[in-house]
Amino acid sequence: MSQKRRTTLEDVARIAHVSAVTVSRALRRPDMVSPELRKRIDAAVDRLAYVPNFAASRLASTRTHSIGIVVSSLSNGIFADYLQAIYDTLLPLGFRPVVVSSRYSAEEEEGAIRTLLGQNIEALILVGVNQTRAARRVLERSRIPVVQTFELTDDPIDLNVGLSQRQGGYAATRFLIELGHRRIAYLSGQRDDRARARLEGYRAALTEAGLDGESLVAWLPAQTTISLGRKLTEEMLASGAPGAIFCCDDNIALGALFACQQAGLEVPRRISLIGFNDLEFAAASNPPLSTVLTPRADMGRVASELVLQVIATGKRPRTRRIDLGFEIVARGSTGPHLVAS
Repeated sequence: MSQKRRTTLEDVARIAHVSAVTVSRALRRPDMVSPELRKRIDAAVDRLAYVPNFAASRLASTRTHSIGIVVSSLSNGIFADYLQAIYDTLLPLGFRPVVVSSRYSAEEEEGAIRTLLGQNIEALILVGVNQTRAARRVLERSRIPVVQTFELTDDPIDLNVGLSQRQGGYAATRFLIELGHRRIAYLSGQRDDRARARLEGYRAALTEAGLDGESLVAWLPAQTTISLGRKLTEEMLASGAPGAIFCCDDNIALGALFACQQAGLEVPRRISLIGFNDLEFAAASNPPLSTVLTPRADMGRVASELVLQVIATGKRPRTRRIDLGFEIVARGSTGPHLVAS
């Protein structure tokens, strides 16, 4: 009994009555062949259920048209718009994102970077700016375009697109202070670099205003979920409700809203809440959540455009650090201080 073998490029070429070189060109650069020829080749590929052997082709070429993407989590909704923008920018131009999660671990991120570099990627887009020393070293030696996103740094590996997380935390807290609030809590899950930066901004704003920035901080080393936000808020309310709460992200803020409503605390008359990132549900909650809008889709798009520019020209742009900023979005969950707290 004969064994089934893998369909080859030559098989497709024979069915389409063209050379294997033409098939390869049509699969990698469809614009380089006529529509009629492309239709014949596509029909042969479909008939034979052919899957290109990219591993073999990479041995013969330095071009892979693959862009590595390392994100902190594949389950956190904050990265959905970011990744969608990357796909929307890269795929139409023939580049394919290869996405890996670091699970908020610098060591896992380093391993992911080494793995992606071993696959001969043409560029790398990273979430965050605090890579390990070893990761920075291998990236600097790789000479491929590297874009660090979501945060800003004065010492980028190569290119940097993001916003100041610390200034975002400062601005959110300052917004609550200007509404007249004095007892302002901060709730957070696992303290990744960005959450820590927001906490620094929170503390700086309170210290500047002569307010307590320590006793109302609560966090647990767990993923920032709605359930965690509810749990943290319930524990804080048990010892006395603050006048306002700055939540490290919108998931925590929605959980805090549920906890306050369960406790009979009217939002925002009795307690104000502000989140961070402006996820889709923030505007749809009741009341809608005030938050800090972060331009995640723009970060993905700009980062992708930068690596494509470097790949195409071999030159880095004159401006290597792009600050996309943030915006305070005031909605129904925040209001002026009305009740002694």
